Amino acid sequence: MPSPFLTPGAVSQADGLALLHLRRDDTVPTILRAQDDENLGYKEGKVTNTRFGSYPHSTLIGKPWGSQIAASKVDTGSRGRKGKAPAKRKAEDLEASGTTTGADEADNSSPKQPIAAGSGFLHLIYPTPESWTLSLPHRTQVVYTPDYSYILHRLRARAGGTVIEAGAGSGSFTHAAVRAVFNGYPDETSATKRRRLGKVCSFEFHEQRSERMKEEITQHGLEGLVQVTHRDVYEDGFLLGDPKTGQSPKANAIFLDLPAPWLALKHLVRKPASGVESPLDPSSTVYLCTFSPCLEQAARTIKLMRQLGWLNISMVEVNHNLINVKRDRIGLDAEGVRGATVHPGTVDEAINKLVTDSNRARELRDSQNDATDGVSIESTAGKAKAREPIAPQSIAPAYDLGRLVHRTEPEIKQHTSYLVFALLPRDWSEEDEQRCREKWPSDKLDETFEKAGPKSRKQMKREFQAQRVREKQDEREKQEKEPETQEVMEKSEA
Repeated sequence: MPSPFLTPGAVSQADGLALLHLRRDDTVPTILRAQDDENLGYKEGKVTNTRFGSYPHSTLIGKPWGSQIAASKVDTGSRGRKGKAPAKRKAEDLEASGTTTGADEADNSSPKQPIAAGSGFLHLIYPTPESWTLSLPHRTQVVYTPDYSYILHRLRARAGGTVIEAGAGSGSFTHAAVRAVFNGYPDETSATKRRRLGKVCSFEFHEQRSERMKEEITQHGLEGLVQVTHRDVYEDGFLLGDPKTGQSPKANAIFLDLPAPWLALKHLVRKPASGVESPLDPSSTVYLCTFSPCLEQAARTIKLMRQLGWLNISMVEVNHNLINVKRDRIGLDAEGVRGATVHPGTVDEAINKLVTDSNRARELRDSQNDATDGVSIESTAGKAKAREPIAPQSIAPAYDLGRLVHRTEPEIKQHTSYLVFALLPRDWSEEDEQRCREKWPSDKLDETFEKAGPKSRKQMKREFQAQRVREKQDEREKQEKEPETQEVMEKSEA
């Protein structure tokens, strides 16, 4: 089955992962199934309950991604009685009626057609590594999008590559890495030299987390693209299968999310001291990243990297902040505008408001005095309204009014850490050097330059200017030597 993370298609499919988007930063992941495998007692089949209503999966399967799905009224007929066995019936009654047993009726029953509720809705979206990071069940600390996007960029993760991940945890980085190296499914075409299928080799020390990770990979359709192994990489290394005689993953990108990454570096060399096969790709440069929360861990890792021959070592700390930009309107003319502050925005506006309030208070007192004298209050109020100053109307559009302000988000979702990057060049032997010398011999360099095409005008102009400079230098040296030659000739004549 194609993975919804890589090729989601146009509509949702049964037995596939879908994300139920309720509101911002509130997403519920679920596996779409028409039948209720857990037998929770809903007659509509499998149902997902949220704070915005209940949603039978029969209303979610086969819908286009991004659709708005209305909530439904669910029938909880046998809910809460799933543990009770059906009542036994006499054999004579069964033979007389010719009906099936209660178990057969349950097997042959189909989900009830759901009825739309009066309110509540959600949006059906397909999963991505970014949305999965925000909605996955947390088993450990999660590598968030700002971190793993930068890590994959520095690791040169590309289609057809192989990535080693040590410390799978909750699987956030795993899903992002498999999308970066995806180059086709294993069952579509066999891997060849021209087209190499991407793969992620994930290692996890905790047995329960590794088993849960394998279940998620199967549910998400990533089998064959992600291989999860339960192993202590400090002692057993990174070979696939048996730690001593297993197959090398031939990785060109490595990510270590370990408490002590320096203990695993002894296995990430071209020629391990134990004599086993190297897990690195011998024909390409290998890029490495370690994820350490403490500076002491990063310093100890860097020290061992230098001893093992890793180059271009650098350390980076990612600080990602989301900035909310909006218009902040302050003024008396913003009454009724959402999010605006109805308060004098300038000194002139405050003075005008004070004058208006004072005039209204005085006219109110005058109207009360006139009422006692028999003068109409309505005529007095009309005069007061006519004397009120008319506020100038702005000709600018509503979206351009107010002051432009920005504020950072109150809660930053990232795992503060130090990222240490390094690279290991490919292993270069004498045979490789001889092969390159035969392919590009140094004695044929002159012939190559002679066979070059016509020179460009810019190159000819540059050579002409260089020739003029050389000629001027020769003339200057010749003029400096002429007095010396004359003195020598005069002395010789004398």
